[in-house]
Amino acid sequence: MIQLRVRSRDGLERVSIENPQITVSQLKTLIQSQLQIPIQNQTLSTNQNLLLSKTPADLLNFTDMANPNATLSSLNLAHGSIVFLAYDGERNVSGPRNFNPAGSFGRKMTMDDLIAKQVRVTRQENPHCELVSFDRDSAHAFQHYVNETLAFGVKRCGFMYGTVSETGKVEVDFIYEPPQQGTEENLAILRDPDEEKLVEAIGIGLGMRKVGFIFTQTISQDKKDYTMSNKEILQAAEFHAESGLKEWVTAIVKLEVNEDGGADVHFEAFQMSDNCVKLFKDGLFETEIAEDDDPKLSKMKKDVVVGVKDTREVDNDFFLVVVKIFDHQGPLSSSFPIENRITHVTLKALKNHLDRTKSLPFVKRISDFHLLLLLARFLDLNADVPALAECVQRQTAVPEGYQLLIESLASS
Repeated sequence: MIQLRVRSRDGLERVSIENPQITVSQLKTLIQSQLQIPIQNQTLSTNQNLLLSKTPADLLNFTDMANPNATLSSLNLAHGSIVFLAYDGERNVSGPRNFNPAGSFGRKMTMDDLIAKQVRVTRQENPHCELVSFDRDSAHAFQHYVNETLAFGVKRCGFMYGTVSETGKVEVDFIYEPPQQGTEENLAILRDPDEEKLVEAIGIGLGMRKVGFIFTQTISQDKKDYTMSNKEILQAAEFHAESGLKEWVTAIVKLEVNEDGGADVHFEAFQMSDNCVKLFKDGLFETEIAEDDDPKLSKMKKDVVVGVKDTREVDNDFFLVVVKIFDHQGPLSSSFPIENRITHVTLKALKNHLDRTKSLPFVKRISDFHLLLLLARFLDLNADVPALAECVQRQTAVPEGYQLLIESLASS
């Protein structure tokens, strides 16, 4: 027993078929008996444009199922395939409730009405982001920790901050790593609203904003046949939707085997498609993922149309739009110990850093986001944090009061 899906002006219905080797003529007989549409009134096609036909003459253009002796298998129709049906006349559609094919307001359903009721998933060819450029020091600091300390054994992530140009060029100048717990397959981000307020205040002072999300894939994931897993798609879509930034970038860091059999750290950048972000905002993603679910497919809570097929499982690649990657030398250093890692950052790290950079102007010595984040815990969020960050952004002299306070903290 197989089922074909039949889409007409009335919506999507199913026809049960016991013998998959039947002909077009026999299929029409089944449609007559199961859907109550007379054979002589039916025009069938695998081309969805059939439903746009306005006149009987238009129907004559659809000949792929005109041969009554053609078998379904010769037309590549199998279980779950969709056939489009145009027919003359009116009928009563059976179902769980009374349904009037003329529509709820007494007008005939048009193709536009049908399309409006569908949720379509299509590929997006062009990103809103022209390119993403990573500050070399901050990108190195992130990948070095993941490679040398975590050995790509557990997942790790961060939020990328920088600027967006009028042409859609995204520059990433620092990466904030929130509290998190990573395993081989999962990444739990333990977001700290108070800490994120400090990060935002520093960003404002530096003339920067949150521009993307970066995460790593583990060695075990390298053996899987996907670019991003369903769990990663969900997480990336959530942050993209939350950002409200059309140029928002999602970056992946992973190990790839090189020609010599060694492993190189590899960066990839994407945007989640407009389609993906809208589906997430509309609550259509199935958020409960079972252990035996295929990681390269995202499940939907209702049927969506991919190509000409109705499905609840979408290949994750449909949601990804590739972004070109460049690098640059940004205005900040990334030599200060980074927050929320295995080793806790203390004021002793501040003293060591200041001692090591004595030969530099004071503003240069504190031109590091991770150092500013430590200092921000001891400063006024609304006044001091943006003011100090602005000195760094403009590379102007740090007021003596701030300098004394920072040196005092380092000595405490």
